Amino acid sequence: MNSDSDVPIYAQLIRERGDVPGDVRREAEQIQANLERVIMPFRPGLPTPGFFR
Repeated sequence: MNSDSDVPIYAQLIRERGDVPGDVRREAEQIQANLERVIMPFRPGLPTPGFFR
């Protein structure tokens, strides 16, 4: 993405409203990291999640 100095309207919007796309991207990355910890990929030799329920 271009730097703020390359896109003056974007820099102005960030000053007025905050970096909404950046905030959303960071939140999405955090959610993805949390899901990767919770939803383990299937590993051969291990029972699938919920097997013992």
